Amino acid sequence: MNTSVAVTDWGIEFYFIFIVLAILVVVLLSILGKFISLWFQAFVSGTPIPFFNIIGMSLRKIPPRVIVNARICAFKAGIKDLTVSDLETHFLAGGHVQEVVYAMIAADKANIPLDWRKATAIDLAGRNIREAIETSVYPKVIDCPETGGYITGVAKDGIQINVRARVTVRTNIQQLVGGATEETIIARVGEGIVSAIGGSETHLQVLESPQRISKLVLEKGLDASTAYMILSIDIVEMVLGENIGARLRADKAESDKRIAQAEAEKRRAMAVAAEQENKAKVKDMEALLVEAQAAVPRAMAGAFEKGNLGIYDYARFQNIQADTEMRKNIARPEEDGPNRPEQY
Repeated sequence: MNTSVAVTDWGIEFYFIFIVLAILVVVLLSILGKFISLWFQAFVSGTPIPFFNIIGMSLRKIPPRVIVNARICAFKAGIKDLTVSDLETHFLAGGHVQEVVYAMIAADKANIPLDWRKATAIDLAGRNIREAIETSVYPKVIDCPETGGYITGVAKDGIQINVRARVTVRTNIQQLVGGATEETIIARVGEGIVSAIGGSETHLQVLESPQRISKLVLEKGLDASTAYMILSIDIVEMVLGENIGARLRADKAESDKRIAQAEAEKRRAMAVAAEQENKAKVKDMEALLVEAQAAVPRAMAGAFEKGNLGIYDYARFQNIQADTEMRKNIARPEEDGPNRPEQY
């Protein structure tokens, strides 16, 4: 009887231990199930990844599914030199692993040279690498100017021409890191168009051959040090503006007129000042004459007192003076005779 009881107790303990172990196995399998699934997926894809390496990704806060899927895509696309360590390093650096892998696959299929180091540098620089690859395959059209206005240039004959252009560009993968963006392309194309219009003798030359502008602009190599390669520059619209040359000439003529008027007024003022100065000099001379005439009687009186002048000499002087005055009256014009003042 006691033996049967002991057997029964041992059986209960065995079943209890079995159930606990089964629960632990189920929990462990549920935890490791996703890792086993990823390991098996990589194994059957021909790019096996160690099981403990997959577990280590989770411990390092790296999503294992992202790394495994990216590795499988790269391997199946023919990029076999890409390692799991490279993918983990780029993820920890803050990059977009799947975007970089997809971009490298697209570049490889389009025969665009792009290695892992260049691709990760572009991604970490903040550029959209998939968009860059797509632009390399399918060129992008940029409106110049992009705000819907016009680029304004003035030909040598003074006529203003408003131009709107479209620039077709393709991404330059080798200069995508550190290369200038679309704004620089638009600015350089605008500068080239203005220069080409300004170098034309007349506005008619520009209107009759718009392709001349495109040719001159393309020859300047405006895509140097930029992230794009300019394929073509097309003039889509040209509108005549104002006659800037005529307006400038009119403004210059008006300015010259004002300058001439100012010079004339200056000369008139100087002439008036000179006239007034001459009048003042005449008054001064008249005053000196009156002063000299007043001194004559005093001199004659002194001569009488000293005996240097006699009465006959004075009478002879009076006769000579009267004769001189008579001759002056005879020589004066006839019409002035009645109006001339009497002389004493």
